[in-house]
Amino acid sequence: MAHADSRQTGAVNNTEWQLRAPVNLVSRRAILHWTLSALAGWVVVLGGQGIHLLVKDHPPAWARAVAIVSVVVAVVHVLVMPRWRYAVHRWETNPDAVFTRSGWINQEWRLAPVSRIQTVDTARGPLQQLLKLATVTVTTASAAGPVKIENLDASVAARLTDELVSTTQATPGDAT
Repeated sequence: MAHADSRQTGAVNNTEWQLRAPVNLVSRRAILHWTLSALAGWVVVLGGQGIHLLVKDHPPAWARAVAIVSVVVAVVHVLVMPRWRYAVHRWETNPDAVFTRSGWINQEWRLAPVSRIQTVDTARGPLQQLLKLATVTVTTASAAGPVKIENLDASVAARLTDELVSTTQATPGDAT
């Protein structure tokens, strides 16, 4: 249904929902997680290019140009992307639904009705464990796949998982 302000709405459990930014931000430590993850990727790329330039007696000008462009792109990526993602990534839950917004260049807005939730999982990769972060994954019967809330404070993720499991168990329906 289209409104005059062009926001989209959808019915969930007889409640009208507007597509809007969820209210909760992820942990501030997510910025460090995304920064370190990006740095690790760029170390591999720039390291490979650096080795190529050092091993060649006379590396071609195009190889030096590619390396310089790569360094510039890496610096911009590492400085901009984590802060941009932090500003975009949001989540919210209520007794009827789980809302998420994620991404940075391509942004995704998701709404999962509680009545459709099949499983709720928490995962922590090695870097997330070090930074005391976790990802909550809400699996539904949706063809779009699970709804993920990345880089929550580990204690917030644990409380959210418990809350969603309790709410899901108290919600009538077969989650299909």
